[in-house]
Amino acid sequence: MYFKDITIIDEGLDVRQGMHVGTEGDRIAYIGAKTPSKDYGDVYNGKGKLLMSAFYNAHAHSPMTLLRGYGENMSLQAWLNEKIFPFEEKLRGSDVYWGTLLAMAESIRYGIVSTTDMYYFCDSMAQAVLESGAKDNISRGMVNFSGQSVKELPSYAEIGCLYKNCHNAGGGKIKIDMSIHAEYTTNPETVSELAAYAKELGVNMHLHLSETSLEHEECKARHGMTPAQYFNSLGAFDAKATAAHCVWLEGEDFDILAQKGVTAATCPASNMKLASGICNVPLLLQKGVNVAIGTDSVSSNNNLNFIEEMKFMACSAKVRNGDPTAVTPKEAIHAATKAGAASQCREDCGALKVGNKADVVVFDVSQPHMSPVHDILTNLVYSASGSDVVLTMSDGKVLYKDGEYKTIDVEKAMFETERSRARILSEL
Repeated sequence: MYFKDITIIDEGLDVRQGMHVGTEGDRIAYIGAKTPSKDYGDVYNGKGKLLMSAFYNAHAHSPMTLLRGYGENMSLQAWLNEKIFPFEEKLRGSDVYWGTLLAMAESIRYGIVSTTDMYYFCDSMAQAVLESGAKDNISRGMVNFSGQSVKELPSYAEIGCLYKNCHNAGGGKIKIDMSIHAEYTTNPETVSELAAYAKELGVNMHLHLSETSLEHEECKARHGMTPAQYFNSLGAFDAKATAAHCVWLEGEDFDILAQKGVTAATCPASNMKLASGICNVPLLLQKGVNVAIGTDSVSSNNNLNFIEEMKFMACSAKVRNGDPTAVTPKEAIHAATKAGAASQCREDCGALKVGNKADVVVFDVSQPHMSPVHDILTNLVYSASGSDVVLTMSDGKVLYKDGEYKTIDVEKAMFETERSRARILSEL
């Protein structure tokens, strides 16, 4: 596709007007101020439009579209134990498939082309993601309440099969990560054995870290260590890791994440809605930690609007630190794009750069709420809406354009998800 005479946010997150961009196959092939001599196919008129890297959601539970609006106004622990876990016990693979497909439709609508997911029935998730044309780092969340040997757990065998059958499926669209759900849902043996497995296979680790004060303090009481110290002592950060939330980090926790190259996936909307707290993003950035953005699930968010998430990230950091200069628009956009792609080991993604994967999103910036323009980056983070997305492309393929989903029957996905929801509630 040839994007003609369009404003872009380039790989350095600088704004350039009147640019021309060509994609060829699954790659960005041309970026320049001059009209390209080569024919890149369909021409897209860039007047009043902004082209930039698509978004990378660094922490989610996509099938939980099934639970949107379910279990409201509750604390995290009560929400999980009284509402979420009982509902999830009734799930089938088909429910997870449709819930994931609906999440992919919503993600694509808001410019998200790749997600880091933690859930189960992961083969059904992979099927839905591949059909949608999006990408996903999928992990089977490991829990161990029984104290069994890790290798005796059915979930351990499931992880092995998932890696064998799905890792790098779809030409690398699907990556299989290892996942420890949390300190409070496992034990040290589970953490150390799964960490060793991740290191052996050379795959990423994905876990929840210091999401609530209760989780953080109970870990200290149990183990004499913060969750970050605990996971680090057991080797969980020896693989490339993404730690979700990171709200209650303290002391040397920040240095551990920086030294180990751990990505902190901040989930501002979810953390505020559940009153879990606000991540200290400015200190993480100061320490050199790779900070990306996650939506968490739509049961605690309640949508996948990534523009909204960038604004919440920036605004909550300012409030937390009492500093209006904390988290610039450029830092928020970097977290939503390059940092998220890096957390997923998608090194050729996340920036508008020749040779990178053609993962791009187009915004209609000719709207009243986007005018006037003193700084388009500021407008993007603070003025834009997810509904301003008019085109989403992944690996050079258009997945959404002007209200039309190119790969997903959205009406069917909504119908089947509603049917799954009704069945599960009738069984509770």
